This record gives sequence, structure tokens and C-alpha cells, in this order.
Amino acid sequence: MAPALLWFRRNLRLCDNAALLAAAGTGDPIIAVYVVDELDTGGASRWWLHHSLLSLDKELQRRGSSLLLLRGRAETALGELASRSGAGSLFYSRRVEPEARRQEQRLERALGSRLRIEAFEDGNLNPPGGPMTKSQTPFRVFTPYWRAASALPEPPRPQLAPVTLRFAEHDLESRQLGELGLLPTAPDWAEGLRDTWTPGEEGALRRLDDIESAARHYADERDRPDRDTTSRLSPHLHFGEVSGRQVWHALNDAAADPANSVGAAALIRQLYWRDFSAYLLFHYPTLPDKPLRNEFEYFPWSEDPEGLLAWQRGRTGYPIVDAGMRQLWATGWMHNRVRMIVASFLVKDLLLPWQHGAEWFLDTLVDADLANNSASWQWVAGCGTDAAPYFRIFNPVLQGKKFDPDGRYVRQWVPELAAMPLKHIHDPWTAPSEIQTSCGVVIGADYPAPIVDHGEARKDALAGYQLVRSATSADSAA
Repeated sequence: MAPALLWFRRNLRLCDNAALLAAAGTGDPIIAVYVVDELDTGGASRWWLHHSLLSLDKELQRRGSSLLLLRGRAETALGELASRSGAGSLFYSRRVEPEARRQEQRLERALGSRLRIEAFEDGNLNPPGGPMTKSQTPFRVFTPYWRAASALPEPPRPQLAPVTLRFAEHDLESRQLGELGLLPTAPDWAEGLRDTWTPGEEGALRRLDDIESAARHYADERDRPDRDTTSRLSPHLHFGEVSGRQVWHALNDAAADPANSVGAAALIRQLYWRDFSAYLLFHYPTLPDKPLRNEFEYFPWSEDPEGLLAWQRGRTGYPIVDAGMRQLWATGWMHNRVRMIVASFLVKDLLLPWQHGAEWFLDTLVDADLANNSASWQWVAGCGTDAAPYFRIFNPVLQGKKFDPDGRYVRQWVPELAAMPLKHIHDPWTAPSEIQTSCGVVIGADYPAPIVDHGEARKDALAGYQLVRSATSADSAA
């Protein structure tokens, strides 16, 4: 009996895995494989991937096999594997990224005549191609998309992993996980990631078990970065250690308790935001690189390597911005409200291209999802679909005071300011010199002065936006 190749991608789980269930349903012996390829980029993501693959391999070994690890172009590596193993079929889950879709096309051209190939749309609540507007064009605003998507039949109940799995006996050579270069070399910057996260399906299910607690507090406290009131499921969803269906049903079940209903509904809406991002990337594959509003090609972006470095390192002089960027560097994650604040600062205070920020996030976030990341940066920059207007410019001081009213978040991540009185915690340069001295933090020496004046930067940003509007009007008139 010819083996079935089960190609794991962004579905690193055994529960509710459509490709695995289909492969098991054939009765053919399975060879489980992961191919490390050119799509596996980003330092924090690669760290997570290492540990997620380790977790998946342990789960497979408990069921009588191990995960075969290969490296190279997927169509080449899997083609060679099929030849060596005598496989007759290949099962995998599709991805939405443009290069991943091209990879799938190459794979099916190369192997479609040799293998029975079955691919599954398993990464989101709904396939990324739909729903569409009445005129059969893609939605460009979230709310109408959400209404249409949430009106579809509810996601099917998640399925448990098969009780038993039949694996092929083989002596195929596998790469060793440690030699794949997924972990950082010296210096080891991953200590904070290790202290913060438990990658793998087991860690994902523990997070999911706590979803009711997140739902109970989410509606009222979702914008408070000083409180741990979000689900923190985003990296587990990104790597497919838990499915969107599992999360949707857990939240839907939690909503039966009135104390959780509002928060559960808000979290379910976030799942549809995730779907919407994938939908946008599917229909607009240039999303990671080019503004969806073409007029923003005219925006007069700055080039400021020193400003970019200060932003990356959390040395802008604006405490809420610096706290977020330091949390990101230390843990591979940042609270969503603070993501919006730091993104607005880069684009609208420093006038740096949003692509610079998107690239940094892709390298440093453990949930560095190309679709979510690109759509979110374009939203903040004002150049995407359903975007925040460019003239909506976050004041980092006021944002800090509103969403970190006790200063706990800043004190945690910017310890230089730990002794600063609450009155000055979000604008420490306004503290009199005697207070700075008594707190042990002299602004400009122990902690940077603001690298840009927000009021002046706001004027420059609005002037740039006016230039975009003028250029667009001129083009239209011509």
C-alpha cells in the first residue's frame, strides 16, 4: 500500500486538522513531513517554529512515528521524498501569502501527474476568496465584510485528532531540528521569549482553556496594556497550533454565560478581522509592499535611519512608545493598543514609510502574520482599505495617560522611569530638574529627550497628506 505524505505547514496541530484527518481517512500509512523553506523568515517566528516543530514531533512520537524534517524548495524536497518512499498521495493545507500560493502552484505542476494531491482551506473561519459584494467584487471595508461573513453558516464543530494513526515504516533520512538554524546564535536574544511563551499545540490548548477568563474582561479592559486581559492566542493561531474553529466555538460556548457574552462577541469579531486580513491579501497580493490607496504613492516620506533605530530600540523619549517597543524586543509580542500607538508614531511623527515598521514587526513578532501585519500597518498609515484617516494622529502622551493611567506599563518596560511621579510619567521631560534628580533619571542623559516634537510633527504629517490630496486632484483633472 503506497504511503500518503502529510505535509505540515501552518497547521502544526493534531486536533481539527483537515489534512491530517483526510490522510488518516484513506487508511494508507502516513509519512508526516515539514519542509523548512524560504517562507520561514523572521527571527522571532523562526524561534517559535523550532519549538512548535519540537512539540509536534513529540506528539507524533507518542502515536508511533516522528516528524520528517526536510529543507529546500517544497516541490523539490517533496518530489524527492515521494520518489524515495513510493508515496501515492499528498495532503496539505493551503496558505494565503502570495509566495506560498506560488509555491503551491509549482508543487502541483511538478507533482500533480505523479501523486493524488488534496489541499484544504484550513487556516481561517472561511476560505480567503469570499464572501464578495453583490457586484462580485471584494469588500474593501471591514464592517460589510463582517456582516456577510458572519451571516454564513457557523464554522463546523472542531474534530478531535484520530485516536490511532497508521504510520509508514521507513528509513528515510531526516534533518535534525537543531541543525536547521531556526534558533538564534550568539548573542542569545530569546530569553524573554522562553520566559513568556509555550509554543506548540499543548500550550495553545492551555491558552484556549483560559478563553472564558479573557472573554470576561476583554470588553472593558482590552485597551489596557498594563493588564493581562487579552487571549494571547495570536501566535498559536498563526502557526496553526489551534484552529480558528476551535477558538470560535470556545468563545461561542463561553458567551452562554452573560458575564462573558460581550467580551466573547468582541473576541469573535477579532477572529473575523483576522479572516478579513487574509481576504485582503488574497485579493490584493501587493498588500505587503504597496499602498492600497494609490494616491499614497505621492506621500513625501522621510529617510531618517537614526530615528528608525531609536524607534526600534525604544529610545524615542516618549514612554508609551518606548515601553511597547521594549516589550516587543523582550517578549516577541506587544499589546494591540500599543501596536497602534507605536505604528502611528513611526508613520506620522517620524514620517517614515510604513513598510519599515511592517518589516521590523515581521522580524520581531512571534505572531508575525503577513496578512495581519500588512493590513494593520496600512490601516494605521491611512493608505489601506477600511483605513484610519491619515489625519487621525495619535498623541503619544495623551494615549499613554488614557490607556496606562497608573503608569504601570511604562514603569515595567522603561525601568529608568520607575521612580518618576505619575504626573510626569508619560511626559518626563516636563518634570522639574529637581524631580528628575530625585528620581535618578535626568532627561537627555539617563533617558532620552523626545526625538521629535509631536506638535510640529503633526503639522508636517498633515502637510504631507495635503500634498497627497493635491497631487491626486491634479491627476484627476488631467
